[in-house]
Amino acid sequence: MRIGIVKERREHERRVAASPETVKRFKAMGLEPVIERGAGTAAAIFDEAYEQAGARLVDGPDEPLAADILLKVQRPTEDELARSRPGQLLVGMLDPYTNRDQVRTYADKGLTAFAMELLPRITRAQPMDVLSSQANLAGYRAVVEVMAAYSRVLPMMMTAAGTVTPAKVFVVGAGVAGLQAIATAKRMGAVVTATDVRPAAKEEIESLGAKFVGFIPKDAATAGGYARPLTPEEQAEQQKIVAEHIKSQDIVVTTALLPGRPAPRIVTAAMVASMRPGSVLFDMAAESGGNIEGSRPGEVVEVGGVKIIGARNLPSRLAPVASALYARNLLNFVQLLISKDGKLVIPFEDELIKGTLLTHEGKIVHPNFQSAS
Repeated sequence: MRIGIVKERREHERRVAASPETVKRFKAMGLEPVIERGAGTAAAIFDEAYEQAGARLVDGPDEPLAADILLKVQRPTEDELARSRPGQLLVGMLDPYTNRDQVRTYADKGLTAFAMELLPRITRAQPMDVLSSQANLAGYRAVVEVMAAYSRVLPMMMTAAGTVTPAKVFVVGAGVAGLQAIATAKRMGAVVTATDVRPAAKEEIESLGAKFVGFIPKDAATAGGYARPLTPEEQAEQQKIVAEHIKSQDIVVTTALLPGRPAPRIVTAAMVASMRPGSVLFDMAAESGGNIEGSRPGEVVEVGGVKIIGARNLPSRLAPVASALYARNLLNFVQLLISKDGKLVIPFEDELIKGTLLTHEGKIVHPNFQSAS
């Protein structure tokens, strides 16, 4: 069986879906990795490394796109879908909530499509959890970028000329990305506070040496571990606390996302206006609608001397390590689908398969997307 990897063609994407390490593992499983030349160049993985690992390199995307299993970072382009074939397995971050029409196309093309971001949040899924592996890097990168934009320093500095006070950093959302942002800002010497509405978040925030700010509504976490949408009354209470706290902060990093919904608006224009000139806000949810009023993906907006940075594909800015982690996630998932003798055997009753399978044999099978039928 052939397993195909192509160069990612969507804008701002530098990652690749396989590494030399995972190529070796696929070979050991009896699969034949077929890789488009240059697929890993943007992630500092060159063709020679793939060849040494045992992959077959080909010119152009046609052969990998027709492989038995196609591994992708982002969802296929229309051109890539046109070259796919019935019965093919497609595995990647397919963003089905935002692209429901494309889910219908997967079914029409006869693809067996797996959306990796839909993995159930259970212990057994952790080695395949693409959201966690990529969000962890995004949280780190967010702090690196906000430091570069901040015109002062994060740690306290004591000099003969006087003492420089540490920056105050406020992190909104304590999921994987938020916790890494907290940890990174603490390592850099900032005074860190954070908020989240999930019951487990307060303890996690404090375990990293940050101070918890805010309140936790009753039953604020879903069964999958995400925050549920707040009621209007809860939103008002949260905004009141955030508005008061944000006035004294130098840096704000927002990470709040809700699966299948626009990002919740947490920081208003009035809150931004209350911050002192030179402050910086970083919106990690800018591509999903934004937590911060006025943020725009990939842009820096300045309002009254306060910078608002809208994130765009942060893991891609760390493409070598992001690709290595993502490739391992995919390897662990593909192992569920392959028997010991290298044959395709999909365990349809496995909860990891049921959670991620979008389409099969011309039908949309995931219950959350059958309205696209």
